[in-house]
Amino acid sequence: MREHRYTLDLPHAPARVWALMQDYARWPEFAPAVIEVQVVHPGDAGGNGLLRRVIYPLPFGRRGAALELVTDVVPGGGYAYTMLSREPGNDQTGRLRLEQLASNRTRLHFEERYRLASAPWRWFEGPIYRFINRKNEQSMRALSQWLTDHPEYRPELARPEA
Repeated sequence: MREHRYTLDLPHAPARVWALMQDYARWPEFAPAVIEVQVVHPGDAGGNGLLRRVIYPLPFGRRGAALELVTDVVPGGGYAYTMLSREPGNDQTGRLRLEQLASNRTRLHFEERYRLASAPWRWFEGPIYRFINRKNEQSMRALSQWLTDHPEYRPELARPEA
């Protein structure tokens, strides 16, 4: 099993960051490894139990899909997820948490655990995992840049500077 953790400081209010994270139609605008996000099941009123299908690009013009179950939602604060695999034992799990640092500054905490149990994929777990980590980090930095480039997006969620 491999585990990856990182933090990233963002110059945006947690509420704006959260709003964009919940705006699945916009993910392809900033996430380099996302073609589309489909909400399969919305979950409860707080988002617990949300099931989303993430469509992503593969080599040679192919597409892949991942089903992600979202749980432990703290509105505006974070959630846990399980990427459901067809094969038992290959599920990927993670957690994302937003921490307010100042009026319009947020620290994003991200962790993920990844394990490939079946051959031949387990032999390539290291390179596959490094690729996924890079794409996840690029997506979070791009999310921040997207908010910087689009001040018109949910400006009411920005906090007045003290």
